[in-house]
Amino acid sequence: MEVNYIQHLNKVFRRFSNDENLKAVQISLYMALFQMWNMAHFPEILYVNRQEVMRTSKIGSLKTYHRGLWYLNDRRYIRYFPSHDPQVGSRIKLLIFKEKRLGKKGTTKDTTTGITREHQEEQVVPPFINCNKQLKTLAKPPSSENVVVDFFKRKKWPEIEARKFFNHYKSTGWKIGGKAKIHDWEAAAENWMIKAGERKRDFFKDPENLKTSKFKNYGEPL
Repeated sequence: MEVNYIQHLNKVFRRFSNDENLKAVQISLYMALFQMWNMAHFPEILYVNRQEVMRTSKIGSLKTYHRGLWYLNDRRYIRYFPSHDPQVGSRIKLLIFKEKRLGKKGTTKDTTTGITREHQEEQVVPPFINCNKQLKTLAKPPSSENVVVDFFKRKKWPEIEARKFFNHYKSTGWKIGGKAKIHDWEAAAENWMIKAGERKRDFFKDPENLKTSKFKNYGEPL
């Protein structure tokens, strides 16, 4: 997906300045999502890790985080598709905007957002109502377990983790929480890796998991 970094930000900031209800925390949230989108090379759908987004945007409240996502969704900055599976992050689609020159009327009002502009109107591209149709075209599970294993190996992850991922989602019909189809299995796999890494770090952070007894009972089975 081709995105002009500077032009996109210029248009977004223009929308920010005209959005009277927008708060600083929502701007911070959008910029965190945009940074992740940029680092992932602007995929059509971005899978996000909640902890990572909250850390990047400096949002400490879960309620504020969800409220911010729904605000950005309702104002047509993004499309937000919540995840019902703790192993896979929520899906975010950052919307692209284009400028439409107007005639001599001078001022127009966006009936969706209530934002007034002079001499120009920014429209979402592609059309907002077609977003779900586009998502359906992206839903493709991996062709085989070996494809998943190769992907994990390229990411320097062990084969056993690849097989866990494949077997888990094969058993669910490649659906998140048994409901929503996975639209980008590679993004879902990367999120699986993030979650696995977090679980490993949490395990070693707990001092109870690192304790060993000096006195061993050799009568106990290993």
